[in-house]
Amino acid sequence: MKQTEVLLQPNPNARIEEFVYEKLDRKAPSRINNPELLGQYMIDAGTEFGPGTAYGNALIKCGETQKRIGTADRELIQSSALNFLTPLRNFIEGDYKTIAKERKLLQNKRLDLDAAKTRLKKAKAAETRASQLNSARLEGDNIMVNFSYMLNFLHVKWLKSEQELRITQSEFDRQAEITRLLLEGISSTHAHHLRCLNDFVEAQMTYYAQCYQYMLDLQKQLGRCFPSNYCNNNQTSVAPVPSASSNVIGSSALTSTSGLVITSPSNLIDLKECGGSRKARVLYDYDAANSSELSLLADEVITVFSVVGMDSDWLMGERGNQKGRVPITYLELLN
Repeated sequence: MKQTEVLLQPNPNARIEEFVYEKLDRKAPSRINNPELLGQYMIDAGTEFGPGTAYGNALIKCGETQKRIGTADRELIQSSALNFLTPLRNFIEGDYKTIAKERKLLQNKRLDLDAAKTRLKKAKAAETRASQLNSARLEGDNIMVNFSYMLNFLHVKWLKSEQELRITQSEFDRQAEITRLLLEGISSTHAHHLRCLNDFVEAQMTYYAQCYQYMLDLQKQLGRCFPSNYCNNNQTSVAPVPSASSNVIGSSALTSTSGLVITSPSNLIDLKECGGSRKARVLYDYDAANSSELSLLADEVITVFSVVGMDSDWLMGERGNQKGRVPITYLELLN
């Protein structure tokens, strides 16, 4: 239970604060988490660099994605706390303590029963020895009186020990029944906590799936904004862009504030000015992010044309009856 709390809230000070608010029966104030904080700093830095610059635009996109991850993290914590941690804590602090208390009582009753059995056994042994002495021939009236008195005393003690044994046996049986009934409920508790554990696993699965999808979308956005060698000259992107030596849309350079280069087509200007259409070959597969975009398959040929007011990084693509925006870095104009 404690380690689950650490997983959901790594900050020990925050855990202490939540514990205090819980004991005071008050709602803890909303706290911004680390991904949301990082996202806000990225957005602020991107705004300062300028949303119109490549680096500033990329920072803003990354910041928005980090904030979405922060929201997913918050949902994971809430779901896990409600469906897994709270039932576990209620059992440990409630039913489990009751079971442990009754089991300890049962152990004490067993010790009392063992002690009563031992006293009764000793009383019986002493009475037996006294009877043997009483049956022997002894001279003198005083000696016989003393033995008779001792025998009566031991007999009374034996009867008292037997009564004590019956009482302690009854108390032990009653406590054993109470403990047995409590332990029989453990099976249903296990089934309940198994469902809670399954809910916890599903919450984690949803969280990691969301994070993966967010980062995948971010990678696509960054890939549409600029070539992969702009992002990292030493790594291969999911959607690589051809080099400037080929006849690709994206041949002339625009330098960003970070000193890296984004390519912009020289023949794209002619295409935009003439307002006509051209055939273009698709270089890489592309999955449309929304209904306004057109999905592409590598090596297929489509018709592209410019639309007034459209972003310079995009063209309108047409394939049969399908039409939508396509990123220019995925295309090669055909003569």
